[in-house]
Amino acid sequence: MTQKTIDYYLAPQSPWTYFGHARLVAMAQKYGATIRIKPMDLGKIFPLSGGLPLPKRAPQRQSYRLTELARFRDHLQVPLHVQPAFFPVAGDPAARVIIAVREADGQAAAVSFAGKVLAGVWADQRNIADVDTLKAILIECGLPATLYEDSLAESVQALYDADTQSAIDQQVFGSPSYVVDGELFWGQDRLEFVERKLAS
Repeated sequence: MTQKTIDYYLAPQSPWTYFGHARLVAMAQKYGATIRIKPMDLGKIFPLSGGLPLPKRAPQRQSYRLTELARFRDHLQVPLHVQPAFFPVAGDPAARVIIAVREADGQAAAVSFAGKVLAGVWADQRNIADVDTLKAILIECGLPATLYEDSLAESVQALYDADTQSAIDQQVFGSPSYVVDGELFWGQDRLEFVERKLAS
């Protein structure tokens, strides 16, 4: 059987991505699938897809979002602060570090680091736009803090732009999105369908 690949498009500040991250990793391990992590810039994707950044959404949508966060937290039994101390937060610095880790140490290391970043926002109330915080998370993952400096290179920005363009080309419009054999699945609540695809 051919090994399947999951293209994992994410924004590292997304709570929905956080909800699905550990389940995705476990699913990939179960089916022997490879995760290819692709951080994307939602600031470039939303204008093309009709999406709005959180502060610009209608009040009723913002209110319902908080209700849904609490529901999924309780349903999945995942630690989460519905309104964490550092949110909204810029995702670009963390996204570039994820890419720097991917290029230096491979996909698995980048996926693991991304999981710590996501938990940093939603479980641990850390500022993932802060240099010292990102360096601390690198060290906690057994990675050199110098990867932060590496993330500032133009070559890393070019890869971030390429991952974002890849998302656009795949018709991605939100985080998380998973692509398996050319089929798009949007949202952590679609992971059941991702599993069916992997099992087929």
